Amino acid sequence: MKTKIIATVGPSCFTKQKLDLLIESGVTCFRVNLSHGTKSEKAKCFDLIKSCRLESGIRPTILADLAGPKIRVSRVKDSIKIQKGEQVYISSEKNGKNVIPISEGVKFQTLKKGAKILVDDGKISLEVEKLISNKTLLCRAEFDGVVEQRKGINFPGIELDLPSITDQDKNDLELALLKGADWVALSFVRSSSDYQLLRDIIAKFGFTTPILAKIEKWEAVKNMNEIIDAFDAVMVARGDLGVELPLEQVPGIQKKVIKKAVKAGKPVVLATQILDSMILRPVPTRAEVSDIANAILDGADALMVTGETAVGEHPIKVIKVLRKVITESESSINYKTFIKDISKKKLNTAQAISHAACSVAVKQGIKKIITMTHSGSTARMVSRYRPSAKIIAMTPFKETCRQLGIVWGVQPLLVKNYNTSDDIPLIANEMLILNKDLRKNEKYVITGGVPVGVPGTTNYLSVLKGI
Repeated sequence: MKTKIIATVGPSCFTKQKLDLLIESGVTCFRVNLSHGTKSEKAKCFDLIKSCRLESGIRPTILADLAGPKIRVSRVKDSIKIQKGEQVYISSEKNGKNVIPISEGVKFQTLKKGAKILVDDGKISLEVEKLISNKTLLCRAEFDGVVEQRKGINFPGIELDLPSITDQDKNDLELALLKGADWVALSFVRSSSDYQLLRDIIAKFGFTTPILAKIEKWEAVKNMNEIIDAFDAVMVARGDLGVELPLEQVPGIQKKVIKKAVKAGKPVVLATQILDSMILRPVPTRAEVSDIANAILDGADALMVTGETAVGEHPIKVIKVLRKVITESESSINYKTFIKDISKKKLNTAQAISHAACSVAVKQGIKKIITMTHSGSTARMVSRYRPSAKIIAMTPFKETCRQLGIVWGVQPLLVKNYNTSDDIPLIANEMLILNKDLRKNEKYVITGGVPVGVPGTTNYLSVLKGI
């Protein structure tokens, strides 16, 4: 199985036994949703994941998902009934009759008359009539509904003045980094500048943890290219994306993000409603299976389930179903197409070597590509070409092993430290034989960089035989 599975931890799987069963079923990475829980509860979640081990002996990858500046209904004691045609105010500065109070600090920058505001994933739609101030809008309800405390609010097409990283995010980030998060996901990304904001905060805490951008805002779709270039990975978060933009546009955006991320060599994750029906039902719908298959055929690195494992009734069964669909779908992939498509663009030395490694494997019928990597960059570059051969990333660093846990087709393998290129063939042979993954005289492609340990210097390729 080349496509990775990310599972969200929650009440339905909050025991070591359950997490071990999820790993056994195919999970390589666990998501900690930092939108929920106390600091103590979040810390316990990290510790629980760290107590588990994959088959390789390393612990699972941890994706820490920051809540981000989610705008919600706030300061509401009782629900607010809204009638079609009624005028209501949306405000971050006042309460009162006919007012839907929202998160403090939200400011409205630009908007057009007739712009829509959507409450509770679109269950309530309000049309903007007038900008009263930079913190208050006059709107008219388009249909009846009930507004409740803490429900989310989306402002598609309206530019907002609010911080990309909240104070709560900073507190959660510090905890996540100290607890060993391998990836940090930033919610509600709007532009590439959000990357440097978070990178600087991570650096202040003394870490270099990679950052994943969640594409779920209309601004993120508009700035898709620069976001993919800037961030270390991206996620198509279809929940809010389907509220921010017309639903019929989401499949096309999903395909576009996956294609661009794969070409850029950036891991791309697909999330939200992967197997939503299985929160309650023991079997998926046909539409869900087709949706998953299409994402795999497009080349997504990983699929992430959320409520299915966090609060669903069948968390283990969800992963088993997902694994079956992935395995079956991958058997239909024409891997040569990926290599040809990406090879059309101009490549630097490292990219050309990685592409050549995949081409050699195809032309000689070689089933294993070994990447010797310190930072993981060589493995990610080879993965970019989606070869049918198994990609085994040998690295002396546990952190690198774990960061590769969301990268398509890569099997991380922890090896002893090496300082010169002369050590590489011996280490590769030794580890392959130790793992019973190499027959005598079986060929394998090996690639890496010299000098050893310098990121981005992939510059050699060899075809070796098992001793």
